[in-house]
Amino acid sequence: MTVYAIAQLKMTDRAAYDRYQAKFFDVFRKFSGRLLAADEQPTVVEGAWPCDKLVLMSFPDEAAFNAWADSPEYLEISRDRKAGAQATVLLVEGFTPGR
Repeated sequence: MTVYAIAQLKMTDRAAYDRYQAKFFDVFRKFSGRLLAADEQPTVVEGAWPCDKLVLMSFPDEAAFNAWADSPEYLEISRDRKAGAQATVLLVEGFTPGR
C-alpha cells in the first residue's frame, strides 16, 4: 500500500540544511520514492503553521520508505538535515476505498 511521508521543517541552520538539500536527490533517486511537493511558502488556509518548509513524498509501501530512511547514504546526509532543521515527520497510509 502506498505510504506518504510528510516532513514539516523549522530551519535552525540554513547552511547545514542547504548541504543536505544539495545531496538529497542523489540519494533519493536510488530508491522507489517520488517527491510530490517541497514548498517553503505554503498557503495556510486554516490555523497556524509555525514551520518554514513542507515536504511531501510517496513510496510504494512502508518497506520502501524504510529502505530509503535507513540506508547508509541517507543516514550520512541526514546529519546535515538534523543540524539544519527541527522536523516533524509523519508516515501515513494511502487511502483505499472500501477499507
